[in-house]
Amino acid sequence: MANPIYNPKSLKAEEFIHDGEIRETLAYAEANKRNVELIDSILDKARPQKTETGYVCAGLSHREASVLLACDIPEKIREIYKIAEEIKLAFYGNRIVMFAPLYLSNYCVNGCVYCPYHLKNKRIPRKKLTQEEIRAEVIALQDMGHKRLALELGEDPVHNPIEYVLESIKTIYSVHHKNGDIRRVNVNIAATTVENYRKLKEAGIGTYILFQETYHKESYEQLHPTGPKHDYAYHTEAHDRAMQGGIDDVGFGVLFGLDKYRYEFAGLLMHAEHMEAVFGVGPHTISVPRLCPADDINPEDFNNGISEDIFAKIVACIRVAVPYTGMIISTRESPKARARVLELGVSQISGGSRTSVGGYAEAEPEEESSAQFDLSDHRSLDEVVRWLMELGHVPSFCTACYREGRTGDRFMTLCKSGQIHNCCLPNALMTLKEYLEDYASPETRAIGEKTIAREMNSIPREKTRQIVAERLEKIAAGERDFRF
Repeated sequence: MANPIYNPKSLKAEEFIHDGEIRETLAYAEANKRNVELIDSILDKARPQKTETGYVCAGLSHREASVLLACDIPEKIREIYKIAEEIKLAFYGNRIVMFAPLYLSNYCVNGCVYCPYHLKNKRIPRKKLTQEEIRAEVIALQDMGHKRLALELGEDPVHNPIEYVLESIKTIYSVHHKNGDIRRVNVNIAATTVENYRKLKEAGIGTYILFQETYHKESYEQLHPTGPKHDYAYHTEAHDRAMQGGIDDVGFGVLFGLDKYRYEFAGLLMHAEHMEAVFGVGPHTISVPRLCPADDINPEDFNNGISEDIFAKIVACIRVAVPYTGMIISTRESPKARARVLELGVSQISGGSRTSVGGYAEAEPEEESSAQFDLSDHRSLDEVVRWLMELGHVPSFCTACYREGRTGDRFMTLCKSGQIHNCCLPNALMTLKEYLEDYASPETRAIGEKTIAREMNSIPREKTRQIVAERLEKIAAGERDFRF
């Protein structure tokens, strides 16, 4: 029975992320982790159901999903993975959206003990890009082939005020270089006010992303001992304020390794349930970063690290629980780890990333590194794109939904009805064709043309296939930016 104080519709952090409810959930999951009858009923509920227009999924509650995460029966774990893959293919197909992070500044007033940007770190060089430097970074990113960026910067009201963020967004969208354009700017900045979120919306951002880091309040306050981020409630309620400010799409994430992963998993799903209960739409994306080495940060100082197997299981259970949400994995993870979770639910990855301030226009000397964390995947964007296609995926540089107003509940309605396929695959193929024409190596281009030819047969409507074929020819002739 749910804790009476727990209320997913509440606007108070400690009521929609309720510690007692999480602990009861974990106890329930532990007690039922080998309850085959219950597990089978949860798996039956999770399976995608075919309809006339596509597929529908019921999703799972945080309690149901926590039972699956706790389950240690090998054949049932395999079944979880199978259903996760089915859901991924049902709603996202084999498309993988590409993006890159762009760090604008590492000035920060917070004391987060797991992040090298913390205020007391006097060793790391502090940097902040000028608008001209941002322009140069954007040109470098465009020359790689990127169309979608995630802006990152530390919290510092003096060095990184909202005005700086807004000016930077304007600069990014203004850069038109050869055939390159950044068509979507997602923003990962510290929790702020409804007014500032409204300004970000007016600036044309895509998704507002904010990681919780940990949902365990006591751990959260210990891990953020000083600075504005110390305020657990203000941080946890930030996505609510973003939605109130008119931002349609918000992204979640926890940093696995800071606290117990089962606790974080339950908290993450409760947060998604809260957004659905209050705003009628859950998170647009969920990210699954793991703690990794960085300047003065040693992951061994934290005792909640998770194995590759547990990590894969978390990804699969998130996909099963929140079927319509995009899932993101970064270059924190190795190519091997990334390949595994791509099959289990991940739908967006970064490529050719830099976690330093700038670093795309000109490589940063190692002795002057401003990187937030070490990369485990050092491949270029071209290598990542080719690798994805070799694995049978379709790299997508599409930003059409955002620019056509298919955001928030409108996107989710299309996704839930299965209609999104009529847009996504055609848009993915056309943006892939742009990449092949403008940026790809000969090896990547060769496999890319084969990928497009193969995937054309998967477009369900003959009329759509015909239009896509015509547009592919126009792209080869030099025209750009077609979209459904």
